[in-house]
Amino acid sequence: MKRIILQTLMGVCQATVLVAALGFGVAANANEGGFPLDKVPDRVSSNASLQNGAKIFVNYCLNCHAASSMRYNRLRDIGLTDQQIKDNLILNDAKVGDLMTTSMTPKEGKAFFGKNPPDLSVEARALGTDWLYTYFRTFYKDDTTQTGWNNLVYPSVGMPHVLWQLQGERAAKFEEHKDPHDEGRMEKVFVGFEQLTPGTMKPQEYDDNIADLVAFMSWMAEPVQLERKRLGVIVLLFLAIFTILAWRLNKAYWKDIH
Repeated sequence: MKRIILQTLMGVCQATVLVAALGFGVAANANEGGFPLDKVPDRVSSNASLQNGAKIFVNYCLNCHAASSMRYNRLRDIGLTDQQIKDNLILNDAKVGDLMTTSMTPKEGKAFFGKNPPDLSVEARALGTDWLYTYFRTFYKDDTTQTGWNNLVYPSVGMPHVLWQLQGERAAKFEEHKDPHDEGRMEKVFVGFEQLTPGTMKPQEYDDNIADLVAFMSWMAEPVQLERKRLGVIVLLFLAIFTILAWRLNKAYWKDIH
């Protein structure tokens, strides 16, 4: 609790400085020079969404990617019991108190994908939730790549589309337009997707599940974030009340002094 309060106070003290210095720079940088990002629905406060996201994560992500900063038993914080975690979310011989690691070695990862798949513990904080939400929804078939897949957010990505059975196979349609900065140069502009084979989920259902997955990854990156934000509001309210009391006390102290 002391650590959470300390983080909260540090965050409150830094927030004003960061906002004043950066403005909307973070959002601008996230989109600068790349594919436009979609806004992810905010579901971090919903245990039902986090539980569904955890299920998708362990079934589709944990085979190759580790989350070595997270223990299975921390999932109690999103409303799961140890038995539920053991029965539904542990797919190997790990124990409830173990870290969420993968059996794939770095050497195997490099051989399969060209480099070892990154640990996903804090990927939501490193890349941003909008980036992840758009990334998982913009895979398309591309026979020119090693995996047979490509991505609009991360071109030439080494990761295959592990969720293709849910979303189905899609092709990306591009048109050639003149480069607005160089009329003598043509550029490929994305204009939409063509559904090649149906998935087990409808488009909106798939988007909803991806929102849950990203919510879980966001929570996993900082499990205390909801408590931190709650304490932040309390601290700001305390400072506001203290400021009013201090101002009234100062006025009362100096009222007879001219």
